[in-house]
Amino acid sequence: MIENIFENKVAIVTGGSFGIGRTTAVAFAKRGANVVVVDCIEDNETLNLIRASGGKTIFVKCDVSKEKEVKMMVEKTIKTFGRLDYAFNNAGIEEVSAKTHECTEEVWDRTIGVNLKGIWLCMKYEIQQMLKGGKGAIVNTASIAGLVGFPGLPAYTASKHGIIGLTKTAALEYAKLGIRVNAICPGVIKTAMVDRFTGKKKEVEKQFENMEPIGRMGQPEEVAEAAIWLCSDAASFVTGHAMAVDGGWIAQ
Repeated sequence: MIENIFENKVAIVTGGSFGIGRTTAVAFAKRGANVVVVDCIEDNETLNLIRASGGKTIFVKCDVSKEKEVKMMVEKTIKTFGRLDYAFNNAGIEEVSAKTHECTEEVWDRTIGVNLKGIWLCMKYEIQQMLKGGKGAIVNTASIAGLVGFPGLPAYTASKHGIIGLTKTAALEYAKLGIRVNAICPGVIKTAMVDRFTGKKKEVEKQFENMEPIGRMGQPEEVAEAAIWLCSDAASFVTGHAMAVDGGWIAQ
């Protein structure tokens, strides 16, 4: 039986309709949290899974690159549940593969806007509420592309490196104010995003599996458990950390 470590607490999960976001939203709910599922696309399966686990939830449609929408999202969270304890800032998009000199301004602006600006905007308004409560924990989704370079993904790689720098800065700013801020850096995780990248071609998937020292792709549940731990009091002395959840990729 999973312990209700987040009972009566409130968690925001952006990018919560699919993949890692959905799995983490459900993981929060299974541990007693009320969950605000945030995405630009509403998918009832996430909400149904949360309710089936006994959790309370609402969906908020939000483009995290738009300040007005992020502000309203956090306000709706407080209006509905009265507090904010945790945030998993996970919304992000992938980039069309192109070398640095071939990357378009449109791709650059959109990727940085969602992946990096979006996390800054979410933290901006989440932290304001957490300061009122005197405590909170935030986990931002970066990537192994935030720890090493990835040829052909200049905007994505820059955005994920930026997330780690932003995470460390916020961690230092609020360390003595009760708010911990960390990042997770997933490796190749079996999600729809990876399927789009591989085209679900077995030979391409095998190439990624062979790059992983552990010999397989990760599962969304494995990333969710890392995010849950970083939010929990078990990680009370952990802040400003970029945790690789990557099957050993970065250790090579």
